[in-house]
Formats: sequence, C-alpha cells, structure tokens
Amino acid sequence: MANFEFLDALGQIARDQNIDENELLVALANALLAAYKRRPDSAEDAEVEINPETGEIKVWGLELDLEGNVTREWDATPEDFGRIAAQTAKQVLMQLIRDIQRRQMYEEFANREGDIVSGTVQQNDNRYTLLDLGRVEALLPQAEQIAFERYEHGARIKVYIVEVRKTNKGPQIVVSRTHPALVAKLFEIEVPEIANGIVEIKALAREPGHRSKIAVASNDQMVDPVGACVGARGSRVRNITNELRSERIDVVPYSDDPVEFIQAALAPARVREVRLNDDEGVATVIVHDQQLSLAIGKEGQNARLAARLTGWRIDIRSENEGEDEVVEEVWTEGDVVVDETVHVVEHDAGATVEETLVVTDAEGAHEEIEITTEIESVEEEGA
Repeated sequence: MANFEFLDALGQIARDQNIDENELLVALANALLAAYKRRPDSAEDAEVEINPETGEIKVWGLELDLEGNVTREWDATPEDFGRIAAQTAKQVLMQLIRDIQRRQMYEEFANREGDIVSGTVQQNDNRYTLLDLGRVEALLPQAEQIAFERYEHGARIKVYIVEVRKTNKGPQIVVSRTHPALVAKLFEIEVPEIANGIVEIKALAREPGHRSKIAVASNDQMVDPVGACVGARGSRVRNITNELRSERIDVVPYSDDPVEFIQAALAPARVREVRLNDDEGVATVIVHDQQLSLAIGKEGQNARLAARLTGWRIDIRSENEGEDEVVEEVWTEGDVVVDETVHVVEHDAGATVEETLVVTDAEGAHEEIEITTEIESVEEEGA
C-alpha cells in the first residue's frame, strides 16, 4: 500500500536537517527490522524493504542455506506492522537524525582545524567559556583565554580552532584566543593581498593580549608588504587590534639577510650594528644609549619577541657599554681569521696602549703580533 504522506514527511525532515534522504531510509529500515525481530512470531532471517517511490514498507522472510544464500523468500509483513512502523519511526527517527548530524558536524569541523570562526558567548565559568558557533558549540578553555579579557554573555568574538574531538555526544570543538595563528588568520581576512598570495607571512611571534610581531614579504615588487598589511591610515591593522582588544601589533619587512631582519624585528628601536655568532646562534646588537630601553622594551618584551621572530638569541648592548672592560671581537679577512684583544685603560700623556693580534692562516698556523701605541697628549676634562 502506497504511503506518500510518509515519504513527504521523511523528505521534509531530510531537507530541514540537511540529511541525505536515502541514508535516512536505510537507517529507518534497519530500525524497523530490529522492531520486527522483537516479535515472537518473527522469521528467523528477514529484511525490511522501503519503496522509495511509494513509501510502501514490506518485511520479507528469508530461508538461507549453509553458505548464507537465499533459497526462499516470502512476504512476512505483520497485519499491524503499520502501527509498529509508526511507533518505531517516532522513537528512532530523531535519534537517527541526531547521530547523522553529529557525524556530519564532526566531519565538517574536523577539516577546519587551524581555521578561524566567529562565536557568541553563551556561558562563562572558571573552567571554560561556551561559545555558540551556529550548528554546534565550542569550548574556550581558561588556558586558551587572554588573561584580562572578559567575555560578556551575547558578545561575539573570533576564535581559532585548535582541536576537534569525537565524542558520543557529538564533536567537541576546542578553540583559542591566545594561539599565534589567530593573528595570521585575522590578517588573511583583513588583507586581500595575503589571501591572494601576493603578500606572504614569513614569521610571527606573539605575547597574547600585549604585543605581536609579524614579518611579511611580497611576491610582487610593485606591492609594499608592510603598507598592504597596515592599510590606509592604519585601517587594516586597526581592525585586527580592535578584535584582539587593543593588542599592539608590529608589522615588519622580512629579509633573508639575518642582519637586516634583526634590525627590522627590533623596530621601533633604531639599531646601529648587528654582530652575528653563527656557531652559537647569538646576535649581538649595538644601539645608541637613547635607544637601549626602546630596543629591550617593557620587561624585555620587544627583545623577546624579536628573538622569537628571527630565531636568533639577541644580546642588546648600548654603544658605550663595557668601555672599561676587555672587548673581544672576531672577524674574517679571506682565509685569515683575526682575533683581537684590546686592553683599554685610562692613560696620562706619554703612556702606552698594548694590543695583541692573533693571526691564523688557512692552514691553522698562529702568529701573535704585539702592538704598542704611545699616547702623545690627553685633553683635560672640561677643556
């Protein structure tokens, strides 16, 4: 007997819940078979068939041989199976829909790990903040929250998807406001040149809620990467700063030359000189006395972020630091390495300055050269 109303209702549910109708029919047939098996007069082997054209439901009794092949089948549909089908559909259908939705949501969000989404604050306690993402909820754990941020109920915020976990109650989505990639994703949204691949983010360092440094490079000589990210009168970077609740963002140009990159990374401080120690990965940075505090930053923040951005350990010194101490420098001249130790002391007129040069040639032979310089005159203080 045709049951077009049943098919129409099933189709409406499938459309409303964004579920494939054939998948729903298969799941319902399996549930009806389980209901039929609970009857005392049920066949030992059976299957339920739902006609997708008419909605007619039939139970076929099966007789199988030892190898599992069907040798005989007959119509075993009970007379009151319409009532059983209605009850089963009512009880099982919603559960099936929930299971299918959970699977679909997990598959959807599992592919979005590392993406950015907007959510509305629903609940807030000491352990986590619950966000409504539309079809699913997300957890913003305390460890992934910026320390001084307060999330008011109903407020809309952007978050970074860290992990999607599969549970019996559906996907559990863990998001973050502190992840460095959140800044990168916000730039992709605000700066079309980054989304199009014209401008590339080369490195990023962040102290959440306080300050971030981002190094960018352009794949088009006609496009200024820093200007593209900052925007007209700072409009683009200001939008990102507002989303991050006034977190300061420094946009610097990337360079393959480590000296240039370190100089740019320490902005807004002006660097006088950079000396690299490749073996230890240490960069000694010399700045003017007036630039020292700016280069180091509040509680060492500027230097710390520059070190993370460049991958070098950065030692910042003022130009006058260590004048009364022994200063050691190493440089190269072709195949010869010169190690100079200079002893600097206060002298009167007629005194001498002693220098020792250790010269090493390409074969590793050493030669020490003593240099004595006589001081002819010393200007008096205040002269």
